[in-house]
Amino acid sequence: MDQAKQPSKEAVRHWMQTRVEERRPPPDPQQIRRELGWELARQERRETSYR
Repeated sequence: MDQAKQPSKEAVRHWMQTRVEERRPPPDPQQIRRELGWELARQERRETSYR
């Protein structure tokens, strides 16, 4: 069974570094989850737990 995982710490650090380089304020946590695909992983886990 292939279970979706959260991105690695390195992936999150790279993503945050990109945001810093763009000189924009960090987005809200919900936006970060969407951009990193955490919401999809969470939704997929819910769907598989009901089966």
